Amino acid sequence: MRARVIAARDRGMYVAVQLFEGWELQFTDAWLCHPFNRKNNIQEADADASGNGKGTDFNTLQVTAMGKKVLALQEAYLRKVIDTVSDLDNVLYEVCNEAGGDSTDWQYYVIRYVKDYESTKPKQHPVGITVQYSRGNNAVVFNSPADWVSPNPGDAHENYREDPSGEYRGKVIVNDTDHLCGHTCGDAAWVWKSFCRGLNVLFMEDFLPSPTWQDSAREGMGQTRQFSERIDLAAMTPHDELSGTRYCLANPGKEYLVFQPGNHGEFSVNLADAGAEFTAEWFNVTKGVAVPAKSVRGGGSTIFYTPLAGPAALYLKSVG
Repeated sequence: MRARVIAARDRGMYVAVQLFEGWELQFTDAWLCHPFNRKNNIQEADADASGNGKGTDFNTLQVTAMGKKVLALQEAYLRKVIDTVSDLDNVLYEVCNEAGGDSTDWQYYVIRYVKDYESTKPKQHPVGITVQYSRGNNAVVFNSPADWVSPNPGDAHENYREDPSGEYRGKVIVNDTDHLCGHTCGDAAWVWKSFCRGLNVLFMEDFLPSPTWQDSAREGMGQTRQFSERIDLAAMTPHDELSGTRYCLANPGKEYLVFQPGNHGEFSVNLADAGAEFTAEWFNVTKGVAVPAKSVRGGGSTIFYTPLAGPAALYLKSVG
C-alpha cells in the first residue's frame, strides 16, 4: 500500500485509503472468506454476533465481549495503516464504503479514533465518511465528525445528481457517482455544475466499453482540473445569484467562472461589485477549446451571448 501511495504521489495524485468495506458484506457472499469470520482466523474472532450469516456486525459497535475483541483488532489494524502512510502528504482516509444504516455509531467512532491517533503524529490527514447504503441519509454524513463527505442524491434541495447544491454544510463535499447512480450518470455538464457549486467530483469507472457521455465526464474532470490551477480557486466561492445560469464561481470584483449548461443562449452576469475592465474568454466544453472574447467593463449587470453550441464556460478576470 505504501508503495502505491508513493507512486500516486509522484504522479500528482491523492489516494483515498478506504479503511473498511461495507457493501460487499450486505450484497455478496464475502463473509465466507472474511478474516473476521471465526472459520478464517486463529484468534477465534467472530464479527457475526447476530448470527445473520453476513458478518455485517463487523461495521457496528458491539457491547459483547466478542464485540470488544473485534473492535480491539480493528483498532490495531487502524494504527498499522496510519503508521504505514501517515508521513505522506497525498493521503485521505475513508472510513467504509457503503456500510448499512446501522453503522453510524461505529463509523463516528472510527473517525474519532483515527483523528486521536493521528494527533500524535507530525502530520494529520482528512478523514471522510461516505453515505450509508442501504438505509442511509445525508444528515448522517453532514452531522458526522468527518472532514469530508460523499452524499447520495439527497432531497430536491440537495439534488447532487442533477442540480448539485452549493450550500456550505461545514464539510468538504466529494460528489461521487458511486453514491449517486452507480454507472448510470455523470457527464461533463454534471462535472462543471458540481465544480461551479464548490464541490469535488469522483467518477466511478466501469471496465465495460464507455458510452460517449461517460467519456465526456472524464474530459470535464480534466477541464475543471486545468481551470482550478489557472484561477485563484482558494478565493472563489459559489455565487449562484450573480449569473442567470445559476452556476458561478466568483471572487466578486476580481474573477468569475460561469458555466452555461447548454440551454442559455444569452444570460446575465452581475458585475455591479466590479468597476474594472475584465478580460473575457469562452471555453467550449464539448470540444475542449478556448475562444477569446472582447473585454467587458464592470459596474452593472452585463448580458453575454453564447457563441458556441452546447455547454460552455465563461471566464472573466479583472485587468490590473
